[in-house]
Amino acid sequence: MAAVLRCALCGCLLLGVSGIVPKPQNATIISNNLRSILRWDAPRFHKGNLSYTVRSQSINFPVKRYENISTNLKVTECDVSSLSAYGDYNLQVRAESGNKHSDWVTIRFKPMDNTIIGPPDVKVKSESGSLHVDFIGPVAENHLERWSLKQYYGSWNYRILYWKKGSNEEVTHTDTKHNSEILSQLEPWTIYCIKVQAVIPELNKTGELSKELCEQTTYNGVTPVWVIVTVLIGSMLVVVVSVPACFFSFFYLYRLTKDVFCPSYIFPQHLKEFLNKPPSGSQFFTALPQEQHLSYDKLTVISEESKNQSDETEGEASKTTEHLQDSEQEDSDSRIIPASEMA
Repeated sequence: MAAVLRCALCGCLLLGVSGIVPKPQNATIISNNLRSILRWDAPRFHKGNLSYTVRSQSINFPVKRYENISTNLKVTECDVSSLSAYGDYNLQVRAESGNKHSDWVTIRFKPMDNTIIGPPDVKVKSESGSLHVDFIGPVAENHLERWSLKQYYGSWNYRILYWKKGSNEEVTHTDTKHNSEILSQLEPWTIYCIKVQAVIPELNKTGELSKELCEQTTYNGVTPVWVIVTVLIGSMLVVVVSVPACFFSFFYLYRLTKDVFCPSYIFPQHLKEFLNKPPSGSQFFTALPQEQHLSYDKLTVISEESKNQSDETEGEASKTTEHLQDSEQEDSDSRIIPASEMA
């Protein structure tokens, strides 16, 4: 009986100390892109100003004690973004007035699950009958570096929803792991509207949709047969005309280059010497070729009598010549020495 009375007395004392200050109300966590804020409503208390203390405990390590995140707060909110994005926590908040305080209000918080994933930034471009969609983000706002949320999750997809503007047809969607996607097989000259959101399959979690973007498709890119035939014929005509023109142009340039650098005639030698050693003064006239001397034969005119005398003279001269030849023969014969005399 005494033990029961002591316990009741202790409880009354604790109630008297802690029950003086009422607890905070409507504690909740607002988390967007891993930027997390714990908020609550101030209790009704008329005996003085209130302050607040916020602390956390990791559920992954239940034996770990609570650690204060912030103390002596004068506002009804606390930034808890410093907690690990991969953790699982019990968050507590209490009101304090002087040396008195309220009971703790506990709320569980798991950043990866509880945070709201914002919309990505989207750009749409129409090209060749298709829509090229590029998207990036969102980014984590709990770091100054602004890392992409895609780096925090094991699985991450982008879901693209598109439909014809002003149409009651069902919305079509497609998922991709990349930061871009080409929407093909669309009707040409048609306006399509697009929204994109992030999807985390392993958590069955989807992000917020981006703002609606509408873009008109162009021609579907399928070239008609008559256009292909026309282009082919035009290309053939260009080839037929350009090949001979190129050939004759090349041949003309070849002949011109050859005549300039390899002329077919030989420059006169005396002009080469004249150009290499330019004459000056009187040498100019001496270098000119001298007047050529005329050669001629001597002509003698004789009369008929003179001709007869000449013939007689020539006869006598021939006789004299024959006589001299006979004399020389005799002399040579007379000079022959017999063999007996030689002995």
